[in-house]
Amino acid sequence: MALTDALGNLVDFELLPGQRHDTVGVAALIGATGFGGLIADKAFDVNWITDELDRRGAEIVISQHPNRRTPREIDTEVYKWRHLIENFFGKLKEFKRIAMRACKTDTSFSAMIYACAAVINSR
Repeated sequence: MALTDALGNLVDFELLPGQRHDTVGVAALIGATGFGGLIADKAFDVNWITDELDRRGAEIVISQHPNRRTPREIDTEVYKWRHLIENFFGKLKEFKRIAMRACKTDTSFSAMIYACAAVINSR
């Protein structure tokens, strides 16, 4: 799970086991990070995340589950920029060691992600 800035550059990431839901890592990522808004997909449409963003005064641009009792208005033009995080993951997976998870430890895998992110940002 990764957090990027408005240009799609890596800000921070959290390694999660493959069988865990992404919302498990959200608290660690947004804990000390200041931002004005969060763009995310339906997987992050949970009450505790939207409540935290409301508390911070951040703009919430999260696609919603169709069965949400009280739908929120989202800015659809801003939501179109969600492709930047998807593009970042696509660029990251161009590196074979990342795509194949070739590193044996979490520490070496994290280091490889930082190194690859630096190469992506330098392009």
